[in-house]
Amino acid sequence: MSADFDAVADAPGRVNLLGEHTDYNDGFVLPVAIRQRTRVAMRRNGTKEFSLHAAELAQTVRFSFDAPPTDHFASYVYGCLVLARSRRADIPGLDIEVTSDVPMGVGLSSSAALEVATLRCLRGLLSLPLDDVEIAQIAQKAEIEFAHVRCGIMDQMASSLAGTDRALLIDTRTLDRRDVPLPLGSAVLVLDSGVARTLAGSGYNQRRGECEAAAAQLGVASLRDVREPDAIERLPDLLRRRARHVFTENARVLQAARTTDGAAFGQLMNASHASLRDDYEVSTPELDLLVSLLQAHPGVFGARLTGAGFGGACVALCKSDQVQAVADAVLAQYSAAGHRGRLLVP
Repeated sequence: MSADFDAVADAPGRVNLLGEHTDYNDGFVLPVAIRQRTRVAMRRNGTKEFSLHAAELAQTVRFSFDAPPTDHFASYVYGCLVLARSRRADIPGLDIEVTSDVPMGVGLSSSAALEVATLRCLRGLLSLPLDDVEIAQIAQKAEIEFAHVRCGIMDQMASSLAGTDRALLIDTRTLDRRDVPLPLGSAVLVLDSGVARTLAGSGYNQRRGECEAAAAQLGVASLRDVREPDAIERLPDLLRRRARHVFTENARVLQAARTTDGAAFGQLMNASHASLRDDYEVSTPELDLLVSLLQAHPGVFGARLTGAGFGGACVALCKSDQVQAVADAVLAQYSAAGHRGRLLVP
């Protein structure tokens, strides 16, 4: 990245250890940041227009506030600029350069990393009075309103506030949060299933609508407010399974945040995958195979799909001295079954 920029900032991707599809239900999540980051650099260009170059896409897009970009990746940056301006920030014309080693399309929140890095760069460039929680909130709003993905706030909170050496327990209703150390002797491994997925074009928004319908039938503001599982069992079959996943997943997150034992944590991850596969129906045959191979390895405490599903990545909690051995063995088995996976983290 060139040195002749006025401001430079970055933000990490994230992997979610537990708490999938709970954030837009006002529930609990347990993400951890990954070492891969997105970097954004900006310089004033003396015009009223923006030039956005994405190095990994080898693509340059030009737009203005009056002429929004039509390229989807640019909508994330444009949304951040519009929302920053709505907070009375005087946004000049900018040359913007983006570089990233956060894998795209696999559930590691490349979009949130882009949004948070963009807002951090704007904060540095214009001395905006934004704290890290406000940056996460603006980033989430940008994704909903401009990229048209009705996401919860987990990804943006994790990118803005989480560390790579500890998980971050977040109450997505109140945004209360606390650090949670990983179980002693454990480390995180993330493998790509090789099955690409897109949130806006997948069943993500459909699942959110089903949760809202279930909450309405239960007479609660969100599924977070369900106290008795018996009430869920009286719902129609589809809504019952969706609500049951959210209820049990919230319980798994809170239990994991209290455990220091790798095996116990891993069992919760295994149960989470089964729930995502059977009740929430966001897994795929490839994800199921990759997870089962991970779960069968003696160096793995537990494994599950991570991210919204419909393809993408799996996360495993491994014995810290066996991470590479697990990755090599499982990817070889996955390849032998006719699939192409890859190591993402570490």
